[in-house]
Amino acid sequence: MPRTRTVTALTSLTVLPLLLLTGCGYGSKAVEDNEPKAAGGKKVDGLDEVKVGYFPNVTHATPLVGLRNGGPIAKELGGTKVATQVFNAGPSAIEALNAKAVDLTWVGPSPAINGYVKSGGKNLRIVSGATSGGASLVVNPDKVKSVDDLKGKKIATPQLGNTQDVALLNYLKGKGLKVNAETGKGDTSVLRQDNKEIPTTFQQGGIDGAWVPEPTASNLVGKGGKRLLNEKKLWKDGKFVTTNLVVRQDFLKKHPDVVEAVLRGSVKTNAWIAGHKDEAKKHINTALQRDAGKPLPGKVLDAAFSEIDVTDDPLAATLKSQADHAREAGLLKKADLTGIYDLTPLNKVLKSEGRSPLRDAGLGQ
Repeated sequence: MPRTRTVTALTSLTVLPLLLLTGCGYGSKAVEDNEPKAAGGKKVDGLDEVKVGYFPNVTHATPLVGLRNGGPIAKELGGTKVATQVFNAGPSAIEALNAKAVDLTWVGPSPAINGYVKSGGKNLRIVSGATSGGASLVVNPDKVKSVDDLKGKKIATPQLGNTQDVALLNYLKGKGLKVNAETGKGDTSVLRQDNKEIPTTFQQGGIDGAWVPEPTASNLVGKGGKRLLNEKKLWKDGKFVTTNLVVRQDFLKKHPDVVEAVLRGSVKTNAWIAGHKDEAKKHINTALQRDAGKPLPGKVLDAAFSEIDVTDDPLAATLKSQADHAREAGLLKKADLTGIYDLTPLNKVLKSEGRSPLRDAGLGQ
């Protein structure tokens, strides 16, 4: 595996500065040894390279499938090379976006919201959806029999201020359990830990459960955990945004054709995944082996994949609700999210495919 260098990630409660980079940093790793190969041909907008971020999660199926092995995203970029960064949680990805370490990144809604607010609406735009669903509260069934048993227990999330962290804090508050959002201390203890470390901590008894994305949730179930709550049950029709594609505003302005090319590839990738689920799972597992160090057992992969819905729709109305949840949890002050979306290039792509435009819930430019 390529060498990984990590730095302390700024939390989602701090102002995110523009930092000078040394190496990849930001709790991420570059994967130069296995970078997507340029498809060849003309460079889009004359750009030599586009820097793209994503996570080694099943909820990031679009980049895991579409970036390599002659995938649609790489094809649409032609001779423009893709340089990748693999992140473990959203706040680190937004920090890297602010520092121009990446131009676009797939990321959850809560970090995107927080990054947009902290920058005064100047750092990013959400340009597409990617995934709905794929998050659950998994517990040790010997210690937690029902949601009424969460008081006094220790529950993990991937990172302070990430999408699952906000969901857990909001849920606990709704159950009358008080937790200090910054420290994680309270009626229920919230431990922020890297996704890849959570299963080991769970097996060792260091936590009683975790609110996590796929495949970590299904991995915990495979290690004896019980899926106490599937987050789909908390949302109308079971749909809520888990992963979006965001782009730096300055990059979108300078290189709209590159962004449009990535979106064309993403739309084609999502359509391919929907029609080739078994093959898609194989691509995802190959990517997880490369980016996370090992593939998933078949049963875990099947369970994780069944929990997600790949979609181009950013499900903007649910993002508004998640912003409310972050504010109520104490992670975000009331803020105007108008302008966080720019679905113009996505809708242009969809129109060319004979599809209807998608809506931004009044949060477009």
